[in-house]
This record gives sequence, C-alpha cells and structure tokens, in this order.
Amino acid sequence: MIKRNSRAKKLSLFLAFSLAIVISCCHSIYAQVPARGKNVPPPLALREISGIVKDSTDLGVPGVTVRLTSEKDTLITSSNSDGIFVFKNVKQATYTMSFTMMGYKQQVNKYKQNDAVPRIVMDPIVLQPMANTLNEVVVNGTPSITYKTDTVEYKASDYIVRENATVDELLKKMEGMEVGNDGTLIHQGNNITKAKINGKTYAGGDVAAAIQNLPAEIVDKIQIVDDYGDQAARTGIKDGDPEKILNIVTRTDKSVGNSANINAGAGSNERYESSLFGTRLNGNQNLSLNLRLNNTVNGVANTGALTGDSGGNANGGGGNRGNGGNNGGGGAGRGGNNTGGGNNANSNSGSGGTTNSGASAFSYRDQIGKKVRINTNYRYNYSNVNSLNSSISEIYTTNGTIFSTNESERDNNTKNHNFNFELEADIDSNNFLRITPEITLSSSNSNSNSSIGQSGALITQNQLGINMGKNTRPNIGATVFYQHIFNKPRRNFSIQFNFNTSNQESDQERNTKFYKDNINEPDSLVHRLIERRNLTSNYRGSFTYVEPIAANSQIEFNAQLNYNGYDNRAITSNIDASENRSVVDSLSNIYDYSFTQARIALNYRYGLSNTSKVRFSLGVTGVPAVLSGTKVSLGTTTNRNSFNLIPIARFQYQFSKTHSLQANYSGSAKEPSFDQIQPVRDVSNPQNTIVGNPDLKVTFNHSLNLNYNNYIANHKLNYSVNANGTLIDNAVVSNIVQIFNNNNQLLRNETRYVNMNGGYRLGGNYSVSKQLNDRKYNLSLSGNVSYNHGVSMSNNIESITRTWNITERFGPRITPNEWLEVNPNVSYNITKSENTISPNVINTKTLALNIDGRFYLWQSLIIGYNGSKNFVSGINANITSNPLVINAYLQKEFWKRRASITFQAFDILQQNNFVNLNVTDLVKTETRTNALSRYFMLRANVRLQKWTGAKGRNGRQIMRRGDGSFY
Repeated sequence: MIKRNSRAKKLSLFLAFSLAIVISCCHSIYAQVPARGKNVPPPLALREISGIVKDSTDLGVPGVTVRLTSEKDTLITSSNSDGIFVFKNVKQATYTMSFTMMGYKQQVNKYKQNDAVPRIVMDPIVLQPMANTLNEVVVNGTPSITYKTDTVEYKASDYIVRENATVDELLKKMEGMEVGNDGTLIHQGNNITKAKINGKTYAGGDVAAAIQNLPAEIVDKIQIVDDYGDQAARTGIKDGDPEKILNIVTRTDKSVGNSANINAGAGSNERYESSLFGTRLNGNQNLSLNLRLNNTVNGVANTGALTGDSGGNANGGGGNRGNGGNNGGGGAGRGGNNTGGGNNANSNSGSGGTTNSGASAFSYRDQIGKKVRINTNYRYNYSNVNSLNSSISEIYTTNGTIFSTNESERDNNTKNHNFNFELEADIDSNNFLRITPEITLSSSNSNSNSSIGQSGALITQNQLGINMGKNTRPNIGATVFYQHIFNKPRRNFSIQFNFNTSNQESDQERNTKFYKDNINEPDSLVHRLIERRNLTSNYRGSFTYVEPIAANSQIEFNAQLNYNGYDNRAITSNIDASENRSVVDSLSNIYDYSFTQARIALNYRYGLSNTSKVRFSLGVTGVPAVLSGTKVSLGTTTNRNSFNLIPIARFQYQFSKTHSLQANYSGSAKEPSFDQIQPVRDVSNPQNTIVGNPDLKVTFNHSLNLNYNNYIANHKLNYSVNANGTLIDNAVVSNIVQIFNNNNQLLRNETRYVNMNGGYRLGGNYSVSKQLNDRKYNLSLSGNVSYNHGVSMSNNIESITRTWNITERFGPRITPNEWLEVNPNVSYNITKSENTISPNVINTKTLALNIDGRFYLWQSLIIGYNGSKNFVSGINANITSNPLVINAYLQKEFWKRRASITFQAFDILQQNNFVNLNVTDLVKTETRTNALSRYFMLRANVRLQKWTGAKGRNGRQIMRRGDGSFY
C-alpha cells in the first residue's frame, strides 16, 4: 500500500476545503433569489429571439450590428461568422430591430410576436449592398482567409479543383497547407492531429480518412482550430497547450448524402493493397466505415493511403527523399513536405522494412430525440513489421569517444482494439451532461537478433543478442462532464471527472554473449527472463466557474486535482543450460508510488465580443504536488512536496478579419520520475547501473510563443511568422560515469541524475504565399530555424551542446491550364551540432531538388511523374550521396472521374538509399535500414456519391453555428 504523510493529508484537506467554499458560493447565488410570496409579483416572462442575416447570394453576413429596442429592452449584439444572432432574456415580444453593416444598406424593421412563445426564430434578414463604385476596384465579399480567435478559416469556393476531386486536392490549393500522400496534413509548420466535420469528430478523428475520401464539392469552409478540449469548448476556459485540428464545414445544399470509395491493387515483389470507405452524412448525423488490407514498404516509395487523388490518383506514390533527404527538402512527389526542423538529416516516411497490415474502423453519430446525441467508434488494426537496421554511433565521454556498431533484425507483430462511446444530453436549456466510456486492448509480440560492437575510451566489447518479448495492455477509462448555465448570460459552472486504468504485462527473454579484446570465445553469457507487470490508475477531477463582470470581460476560476498511481514490478530470472529459472533479487525491482497534483487558477479575460480588436487573459495558477512511494524490493520510502506559481498570459490583437497578432506565455512544472529520485542502485542491467538522487528539484519550463498572420485579399498574398522560446530551470539530466577497476579496465557505466540550469531552445518559422492569375500560379516560400542550447554531464564534467537547424524551401504550384500541372520545389538544409566535450563538429548540408506534375490528355488519360535529386554532405555512412529517385504512373479515368485504372512504377532508376542521422547531447547515430526499391503496381478505383441539401424542420429556416453544426 502507498504510504502518505501528514503533509499529504493536509494538502488533501486544503483542496477539499477550497472546493467546498466554491460550491457554497454557488449555492449562495441560488439562495439570493427570493421565494415568491403573496406580496411578491410574478417575474416577467423572458424569451429568446434569434435569427440569421444573409446577403443577396444567400450567404450569412458576419459582424452585422443588431440592435433591439422596445419599451422595456435596449439590447445590442452582432452576428457570428455564419450571420446568426441571438438575444436572451428579452422582456417584450413587440420590438424594433436595426441591422447595420458597412457596405450594406441599413435596415430597420418592427415586429410583433406571440408573447406566449419562449423561443422565437425570426425569418432570415436579407441585406442589400450599397451602390457605391470605387474606380473599378472589385471587393469580392468575404476574403478567402479569415483569422479568428483560435481559428484560421478558408473559403472553399475561392479554390478551383477538378470535378469529383477529394478534400486533399482542395487543401493543396490553400495557402500554408502541406498534404502528404499518406494523408498527413501540416498547416503553417504544425501537424494536424484530428479531423472533424461540422464541429463533430469524424471517422474517429482520422485525418487521412477524412481528406482522402470526402469530396471537395461538399466543402463550404476549411477551419484550422486550436483545440483546448471539450470542456474548454463548452466553458471557454483554456488550460494547457492546444492541439491543431481540422474542421470541415459542409455547404448547406450539400450536407446530406452518401459516398463510397473502393480500391484494389497488386504489384511485383508480392505487393498488394485494398480498401473500402463508405460514409453517410445528414446534417449532424454521420456514419463511416473504413476497411483496409495491404502490405507496404516503410519509407521507400510508400504510397500511404490508397485513395490518393480523386478517382484513385495515388500521385507520386510517396515522399521519397532519397539518401540524406532532409526535413525541409520535400520529396519526389507530394509526400515530401515536412517543414519542421529537428536533427534528422534524413526524414523518411517510415522507419525502413516491410509491413503487412490491416485495419477496420466504424463510427456513428446521431441525434436521439430532441435532447440526446450519441457518438460511437470502434477501431481494430494489426501490423507485422520486419526491419533490418545497421547503425554507427559515437558516444562522447571525457575519456574519449566510444564507437559503437549495431546490426539488427527485428520482427514486431501488434494488434489493437479500441471502442469508445459518447452520450450528450441537453437536460434542459440550463443543464448539459456528457458521458464518454472507452476500452482499449493492445498486444504485441517481438523478436530480434542483434550484434553490437564497442571500442574506444578504454573499452573493447562485442555483444551477440537474441531478444524475444510479448506485451499485453488492457485499458479502461471514462469521462463525465456536467455544466450548468445560469440565467445571467455567460455565468456557468462545470464539473468533470476522468478515470483511466491499465494493466500492462510484458515478458522479455534476453540471450546475450559478451566478447572482450577481440577474443573469439565469449567472456560471459547472459540468458535472462524479465517479467514486468505495471498497473496504472489515473483520476482527475476539475471544477470551473465563470462570472461575467462586464459585457466584454469575465472572471474565470479553474480547480483541478490529478492523481496518478503506479504499481510496478520487474522480476528477473537467470536461465541455465537446462532451461531452469532462478530469480535474481539484485536484478529485480518491485515498487509502487503515486503523484498527486492540484492546479488552482484565477484568470481575468477581456475581449469576448466578435467586434473586439483586443483580447487578453491575465491570471495565475498555483500548483501544489505530492510524490510518494515505496520500493518494496529495497525497503525504501520516498515522500516529496512541491509548490509552483505559474502566470497566465495570453494576448491577441485583431487588426482586421484577415490580420492578427498573438502572444502566449505558458509555464509547466514536471517532477522527477520515481526512479530518478531513489537513492539506491538499480543493477537490473549490469552494464549500466542506475543511481537516483533524492535532492532533485522540479523542472520548470517557461515558454513564449508569438504568431503574426496577415492575408491581403486584394493581392492574394498571405504571410505568417512564428517565434518561440523555452527557458528550462533545473533540468534533470543524466550523468554517465565510467567505473574502472585497479587495472584501469572498464567495469560498467553508472547513470546518475543531477539538476542543471542554462538550457534553452529558440525557434521560428515563416511562410509566404502569393497567388497569381486567378490562382493558376501559387508561389510559396517558407523556412525555419531552430537553436537548442542543451546542458549535459559526463563523468561529473558539465558540457554544452549547441545545435542549429536551418531550412529554406521554395515550392511553386503551376496550373496554367486544364491539362498541365507542374510543382517544382527546391530546399536547402543545414544541421550543425557541437559539444564542449567532443572535438568533433557535426555539419550536414542537403540540397534537394524535387518536381512532380501531371499531364491531362483527352480529359480522361493522365500521365504523372515525380523525381528527386539530393546532394548530401556530412553523413559518413553515405553510399550514394546524390540519389536520383523517379516515380511515374499512367492513369485512365472513366465515368466523369468516378472510376480509374492506374499503373505505377516506383524508383525506376533503383537509387533509393536511406541513412538517418540523429544527434542528441552526447550521442551521434547514423542508421541505415532495409528497403525494397524498384517495384510496380496496378490499381483500380471506383467512387460513388450523391449529395443533396439539408432541410429545415417544422417550417423553420436552417440555422448553423460557427463550426457548421446544425441547430
């Protein structure tokens, strides 16, 4: 059992007391409402009035100032991004409304509604444009790109794609978007992690499934959203760092329909693939089915998902950067588009080797009655991966450099099941409930053979090893969220509870032979079985309260309590020649511990109106924490307390709908792990003893992020700049100490832990897109730079690692007419790293020349190609520094691009080589992986679809929220 001291109990009592005070305050708010008595007049009947403002093209007009006046009311609001406005707590049903918007004629209308109706939905208001002519300057309504709070929005109708195109083709036309052949999506250098449609998670959030299968013709808007989680979306209180998600807003007249996409392919070297995707959309209802079965080549001419472009145009077949291709270099085809920096001089689309895999996914979302919505998802996938790896490492120590070679073959088979169910209920107009249970089951089996040799720095040793392992991990969790909305606008509180428990069991058998000083006979033999059992329990409770203090500002309170409990054991047994087992106590480890952390935040937020140019948040978060545990195998106990104050600071200035500046500060505290603070020796690995440090302090990160975005609509010019920096206080670093005997022979390495200051990271990136001649020519220039000032230690001597990574890329997209598409790009990457301990300076340079394109002949025959030529220096393991990788395909389309047959050839010149360079503080590693190079594929694709418009109910006009969801 986990032991707790009196300080932990006091902390728990303090948090419980704080929560009780908040709940009693909420109760007092209710208590302030007087009970109705004989002499108390009945309250006024209040009502909600809503409507939509449109222009003459039937599109919603955002930012319209709407004023409602009557004998008892004077209310002002503005329409949201979809033209919708809402007034709550209106006292009288006879009123006058005025609608004012620059560029449109003002309207003033009088209304007399039914006084007994509590919720009034008005007929659409249609604004007429003002007849002003500005010397042949044409203003085309809403700009193509709009920057909002936490959202970048693209108007799909401004980007022209071919008939029956898919969403990924549409995204490729948009500024700042980079789409990989495997369905990955990057926006302004940030990875997109989840997909939604009309504000609701689609196909389990699978980005590739959404953009490679949904047709472009149904899209009204593309939104890139900073998502802080479901609780933040309901309450408006943001905590932590957001993830970038894609939200596809459908056209109202294309929001109901069915679509199916069927693919099959076979090729040389026993390559095969097949997939089936089907979907049904009906407003907020959606259903999707995704089945896939294939074998693939990781990192080499990998086609990614099978759908490719519309009609099955798997254009290019992968982002093959060739040997030494870099993160900024792009690829031979459209897969090569990662703009991030990093230390990898070669960024493949896989890790090398071959994979046999299959997957199935089913999701269903619907409205059950008027108040209940459900969303269910089930996913199953398996993969069998075989890989051959050859690596050379340099490990820098104060006694010299250790050179290590590693040759390995590995097979890894995994299976995963995941089921989750979401139930949302609008209990009434003031109360909301969401319940989300989830079950996951994962299992894997692996085996590997390895040969490791080490020399230098007073060590000469070789190892031959065989490892076999199996791992199973069931996981059960659930989330319960409740929100109450008061009659006073924006006042609300919410409670959320999460729990998650998992039990991981893994067995690993190691059979290793050690050789020293080039002697043929083994110096020692190790044959062991390591049995691990890890039980993890996570509980989280949170409470939020919002109190408006003015029309444009509010106070936000957020309290959280997180508990993580761990029960771990690793039993090591020696296996003799007769396969008998004997437990080795000194190599076994049994311990349990818990980490409890609270977060109490008070924040002032300004800028809630749609018309606010300035938005900011200021506040502070207190973070008390307790880490306690027991190491049963050694009889030791640990208990630690900490407290941190973290500022809250967010700022945004909205120059206009297309021009914004944002600055965010975030701070995070991270406790050392349990093993890092245990003051005992862990000798489960006799070659590397681990010794904890009970005096370690909490690591604290200070991070500042600046974003500047501007879209000049009249010139179709978009540019964005990002700058970020992180300062690390009390970083926990490893201090590897070499232990020698009296004869100056190395006995073992000993890993110790210390706190170090002086570490920081700086980075920035920019993106400039200029479109010409009605978007037939798109010029794109982007770049990034990062600098990492890392601190480390070896043999008790401090060292500094300075790493620079600079990437520049120019990639125009050229579509001068309907039959030609050419997309060249050139990039240059520099990675430089030096360490104060090592005399060596790592300096790699890569120039990557890439081109891809298509010829359309007779509207239905397509010839596609892509090529990559890389010039690399600075990677010692290079065999071919300048590979030329060429892929090509021939495609015939049928039935207005609803079907196609494609023949593809990959790496025609058979020059694909892959060497990966990875640099950390004191280690440099070059890895070469096995790869199938040239091969051929024949594919067939059929796409069926039919779409119609959504219809209003009970004679009401269709109304939608800003994320596209239907009222």
